[in-house]
Amino acid sequence: MNRKWKQFIAIVALSCVLISNQVLATPSKDIDKKMEDVKNDMEKNKEELSEINDEIGELEDEQAGLLEEIEAISNAVVELMAGIEVLEGDILAKEEEIEIAKADLEVAITHENEQYEMTKERLQVMYETGNVSYLQVLVESKSLQDFLTRMEYVEQVYKYDTQMLTEYQSAKEAVIELKNTLEIEEAELIGAKEECELEKKELESVLSDLKAVSAEYDSKIAAAEKQAKEYAKKIKKQNEEIKKLEKQKEEERKKAERENNGGGEEESGGGKKHQGSEYELDPSVITGSYGSEEGKQVALYAIQFLGNPYKAGGTSLTNGTDCSGFTMSVYKNFGITIPRTSYSQRSCGVGVNYADAQPGDIICYSGHVGLYVGQGLIVHASSAKTGIKISKATYRTILAVRRVV
Repeated sequence: MNRKWKQFIAIVALSCVLISNQVLATPSKDIDKKMEDVKNDMEKNKEELSEINDEIGELEDEQAGLLEEIEAISNAVVELMAGIEVLEGDILAKEEEIEIAKADLEVAITHENEQYEMTKERLQVMYETGNVSYLQVLVESKSLQDFLTRMEYVEQVYKYDTQMLTEYQSAKEAVIELKNTLEIEEAELIGAKEECELEKKELESVLSDLKAVSAEYDSKIAAAEKQAKEYAKKIKKQNEEIKKLEKQKEEERKKAERENNGGGEEESGGGKKHQGSEYELDPSVITGSYGSEEGKQVALYAIQFLGNPYKAGGTSLTNGTDCSGFTMSVYKNFGITIPRTSYSQRSCGVGVNYADAQPGDIICYSGHVGLYVGQGLIVHASSAKTGIKISKATYRTILAVRRVV
């Protein structure tokens, strides 16, 4: 009878253990599934965000080319306006010259007419009326010398009148020619001005069209940026959800450990003690530290690759990376570019004191770098022997602490 009771008690105890294990296992599996679903959705959102950012970049490049064209056409319009202003000044000057030429022409015509009237009057007296003739001059002359003197006088008067008339006619013709030349030049200037105004009008029309297209780019870029912000919010929310699920999972793990250990104390710092690539860091070390959410997300992302291989000159977080390739690739996942080498990373971001170090900060040593994760620890691509692992930040002399986010 006692034996049967013992068997019954053993069966009940075993059943309780199995039920307990099932109860504990189910929430953990549910959390893992939720985390996987959230991570998958987050990766899709990251891909969408990357595509949108690429689209924004292409739109901005296209708009930059358009703005260069707008600037070039605007400069051409300004040059044309300056040219039109110069032509208007030249036209005004020509008009003034033409007015002067017209006045000179009037004077020349007046002088020609006056000289013609005076010559005609003398000729009429001397020749046309017959009052003065060679015979009359001969009869009235007192001597041959007197006759010759009188004839010479008549000839001189005739030559004088003819010369003056010729000069006035030449002056009039010269003024007419100058006036015609000025009018031709004015017509050419007016034609050039009209062409400039027409070209200016055409360029202004093109400029208006280009500005309209640029405004469309502004609208497209604004819409894409708005969409990018929405995806960024989703990703941030999903990161927060993953963090909560990881915390919940860790609490479930600790609960199971306490029950399995009969309520014993947890290991300090969470996870295993670090043995090279076997070290597992409790995310609460990061989330519980003081610092920005962005820096914590960088650190949480970095510890996913604990145990992965070290490779000199490598940048792959999964297939092999060196120390600076590790920090560069971690930040690249967040769209942040930092220098490639450990030496140049010592100057990126802003410098802070080690006492103020926060998760995500870059801890710089001589020829080496790592990412601070909190509680005096770093994650880094250590060596070919240990790969990516956790170490104390002060395991070597710290040269600088650089904050990128």
